[in-house]
Amino acid sequence: MRTEGTARTDRPARRLTALEPEQATGRARELLADIVERHGSAGEMVSTMAHSPALIEGYLSLSRAMKRVKIPRALSEKLSLAVQEWIGCGTCREAHVAAARAAGLSEADIELARQGTSTDAREAALIAVALRVLAEPSALGDEDVAELRAHGWSDRIIAEVVGVVTLNLLTGAFNLLAGIQPAEPGDPED
Repeated sequence: MRTEGTARTDRPARRLTALEPEQATGRARELLADIVERHGSAGEMVSTMAHSPALIEGYLSLSRAMKRVKIPRALSEKLSLAVQEWIGCGTCREAHVAAARAAGLSEADIELARQGTSTDAREAALIAVALRVLAEPSALGDEDVAELRAHGWSDRIIAEVVGVVTLNLLTGAFNLLAGIQPAEPGDPED
């Protein structure tokens, strides 16, 4: 986990530009046009991912699949908050704070999740493993799975944690690389 004082506070310049459907090529053009047609816009991250047909298709497929996990929505947001805090993507963190509030989490729950824990021991164990999946997957072993099972988590939930972490790593790392970050207070408009 990041140590205090190491999180990025500077806002990088946009390194990759968002594309309109007509600027994208191949499958990316089709996917982007479909999203814009259905939703009115694709959002900055997805429009920027359209530089790579493989990336946008992979992201959309994983994102849709992860909507079918059995992890309760509020807990999924806690996992996402812990992971995004570690990654340092302000854009994703803001989105997951809003989603956590919409899922009924209190400000205290959100803050604990951002710290990588929960008042619920079962949830805290799952969050801790999610952070290890992100930061030190080679260190995971039999005892980690046994502990999660002892807390009552099914093999399905244990497996789905990897998917939640992976989706968050994909979005957070992409946004950081592309320079898609929220404005800091006092920043001039782009």
